[in-house]
Amino acid sequence: MSSTELPGARAAAAAMAPTVSAVRVAEGERLRSVSLPGLSLIVRARPGDRTGLPPALYVHGLGGSSQNWSAMMPLLADVVDGEAVDLPGFGDSPPPDDGNYSVTGHARAVIRLLDAGERGPVHLFGNSLGGAVATRVAAVRPDLVRTLTLVSPALPEIRVQRPAVPTGLLAIPGVASLFSRLTKEWTAEQRTRGVMALCYGDPARISEEGFRHAVAEMERRLELPYFWDAMTRSARGIVDAYTLGGQHGLWRQAERVLAPTQLVYGGRDRLVSYRMARRASAAFRDSRLLSLPDAGHVAMMEYPEAVAQAFRDLLDECGGS
Repeated sequence: MSSTELPGARAAAAAMAPTVSAVRVAEGERLRSVSLPGLSLIVRARPGDRTGLPPALYVHGLGGSSQNWSAMMPLLADVVDGEAVDLPGFGDSPPPDDGNYSVTGHARAVIRLLDAGERGPVHLFGNSLGGAVATRVAAVRPDLVRTLTLVSPALPEIRVQRPAVPTGLLAIPGVASLFSRLTKEWTAEQRTRGVMALCYGDPARISEEGFRHAVAEMERRLELPYFWDAMTRSARGIVDAYTLGGQHGLWRQAERVLAPTQLVYGGRDRLVSYRMARRASAAFRDSRLLSLPDAGHVAMMEYPEAVAQAFRDLLDECGGS
């Protein structure tokens, strides 16, 4: 493995992907590229306030990036040394060489990142798709996970919420290209408002500055020729994971998780039903639940203070490390 600091530049990723607008790096963050065989990952670091803090890794959801954790990471910088990964094909990470965007493929990327960096065991956070990925990592490699914090994890539902259906339809061959053609006249601002209406419990909570940053990121992503392919294949990966049974089923793997687990569900989540909170609480053997009635699908972006405090409480229960 090689790791290269990226002080505002994108070295390895730029060599493997077309030139696009620079990704945003918030104050106090830094980017680095981690090169692995057949895989290159961009990692967003928010170093702890002091040396010796336990490591944390944050994993974003479908269509997201490591920036989804930028609001919460500084709130925990006094208790963890935080890093957020751009999954393959998302954020600033180029596509994987093998084109594997399944939940297992993403989990394998996270495991390889942790093994290569020797950062485990970590406090592992995951949202949506990232929650499914984190669940799989915790189940198959318990040695890598100290605690698990899942924000609206994408675990299989029998009755999928209606607003989530279009995401599932992306998994059908040809639908993504059709949608791309039908929406080619949409502006980045229109697309961003649509995403926020779907993901936020109350889009009015988004600041003007936050909205501008989101539009800029949307414009950047649309410049990537593999954007729709990564979305389509990852959506297909979620659908496949929903239908997978036996020992490899996500609910069965949730039952195998040994790490203390903090679950976070939003009452206004239009993508992952709040009713799944009860099933998740029963499945994860050492779990506690934070319910946020006004939150949508990305509580760590909408209510970062509340999610951070829930993790602090979990950390206290575990002896502070």
